[in-house]
Amino acid sequence: MNVAPRRENAGTAIHCDRVDKSFGAHKVLDQVSLSVREGEVVAMIGPSGAGKSTFLRCINLLERPDSGTITVEGHTIDVGSDFSKKDLAALRRSVGMVFQSFNLFPHLTVLRNVALPQMRVLLRSKGEAEERAMALLERVGLQDKAGQYPARCSGGQQQRVAIARALALDPNVMLFDEPTSALDPEVGLEVLAVMRELAGEGMTMVVVTHEMQFARDVSDTLVVMADGGIIEQGDPQAVFTDPQHERTRRFLRAVVDR
Repeated sequence: MNVAPRRENAGTAIHCDRVDKSFGAHKVLDQVSLSVREGEVVAMIGPSGAGKSTFLRCINLLERPDSGTITVEGHTIDVGSDFSKKDLAALRRSVGMVFQSFNLFPHLTVLRNVALPQMRVLLRSKGEAEERAMALLERVGLQDKAGQYPARCSGGQQQRVAIARALALDPNVMLFDEPTSALDPEVGLEVLAVMRELAGEGMTMVVVTHEMQFARDVSDTLVVMADGGIIEQGDPQAVFTDPQHERTRRFLRAVVDR
């Protein structure tokens, strides 16, 4: 795979500062801070319940933190203060997200699933939206499925449609929340191949994943979370071969040696 070189002087695409989140008495995120450069691929790993998915959802405020500041592509929201729907829309406009479940509309064809959000959000004409949708379906290898309904597609195909749908809104940043966790390993490879291509093209990505090979080989920065915080981050090869935190060592032994 040919990976595009990361820009040494790239600006900051995402900056999260001291993000807190609790559900009732349970603290899920405790003063989590993270910066992601433009064109950088960040993989987030760690045990279940570490707060990874919650943190990802906080980046585009699908989950509102209790405190902290979120900046995406120059749009900043202090979640401890009042902010407008316009501010929220400006921040989210830069972000595409792919979930564990595909969340496709079952009553719409694959083509319409990718075209309709463009018409609603970007106000593209039907013809323009469908042309863009077909180009993206070809990009993920599914142009022949354009007229099918999601139920007629495999899980891997549905997830690739979900990626095409997210890309159709022209985001600068892509968030992936364990996109292969609901898929058989062989089928998941189809999705990982598309993600590798996006990484190679320089898309800014934050990926919560249990795919250790992807985290080691494709990401620029590896972030390890446990107990609601970031316990270690750095070069993926360095973290995998010489983790500094005992909790990281325990986690990697559990997932790599099994």
